[in-house]
Amino acid sequence: MSITGFPIYRPRRTRATENLRAMIRETEVSVKDLIYPIFVVPGENIKHEIESLPGNYHWSVDRVSECVDEVVKLGIPAIILFGVPSYKDAVGSSGWDMNEPVQKACQLIKAKYPGLVIITDVCLCEYTDHGHCGVLQNGCTVNNDETLPLLAKVAVSHCQAGADMIAPSNMMDGYVKAIREALDGAGFKHIPIMAYSAKFASAYYGPFRAAADSTPSAGDRKGYQMDPANSDEALRETALDIEEGADIIMVKPALAFLDIVQRVHETFNRPLCVYNVSGEYAMVKAAAEKGWIDEKRIVMETMLGFKRAGAKMIITYHALDVAKWLRENR
Repeated sequence: MSITGFPIYRPRRTRATENLRAMIRETEVSVKDLIYPIFVVPGENIKHEIESLPGNYHWSVDRVSECVDEVVKLGIPAIILFGVPSYKDAVGSSGWDMNEPVQKACQLIKAKYPGLVIITDVCLCEYTDHGHCGVLQNGCTVNNDETLPLLAKVAVSHCQAGADMIAPSNMMDGYVKAIREALDGAGFKHIPIMAYSAKFASAYYGPFRAAADSTPSAGDRKGYQMDPANSDEALRETALDIEEGADIIMVKPALAFLDIVQRVHETFNRPLCVYNVSGEYAMVKAAAEKGWIDEKRIVMETMLGFKRAGAKMIITYHALDVAKWLRENR
């Protein structure tokens, strides 16, 4: 202690200027951390702003390059594609139809930007007429084992169209193993799987379900997505996915589950992704529109929180803005 009663070490000394703060900064956000979600839809000449996700759009395949051009120009290394199909049925067969928007978009984007990492979501909720993530049994419960080969068909079709990574989000037991075996058998041993390992049955998904037209027509997804109250179970789910062959693991949602992100990061030696989901995004945009928050500062603090908790990659609807703000700060 000094004679004035203060400690000899004063942390404020290294906070005096921006350059000093930058020199000791422990966590950084980079444009290379970002993955941008894109929604592709049937039809032509479509660029339609998604009401629940302002600043994000439904794109027809013939115009999706406009969005991807900006992604590449900003230096964002990856996109994740979600599709609204031209038809739906009980088993989601449009999910593996090579003439549907995701497959056609993969082909177009890969031809124009071979270096961009194209990730595709593998689930059936967008493609089934009932909105659940698999085949229904007795009209109310998803039949886990009958769903697995269908998910595998979706994954293989995406790789045939040019996808660089498969991101299965369905939360079926055994889904990673089924997809890994199907990809290997189809000649895609080199394609990594980014598993939605700890995906919670969350209220934060509302705007996405409107954007992807994937709201269940009856019931909910609590029977297969995780209970938000459970932390230890998230570690068990993640361990299973790794055992089955997941190359990258994910926690979804991110913001309200940073404790899970940190536990998964500290427990497993695997690259970790977080999904900054639609509800998290929409709340920020709504508050910013009201003038109640500083949008840029809030978003960048949120990105730092994800990185500080252990995330290596961030799927976020803020990606374009974050990339622009990072350029401004160079």
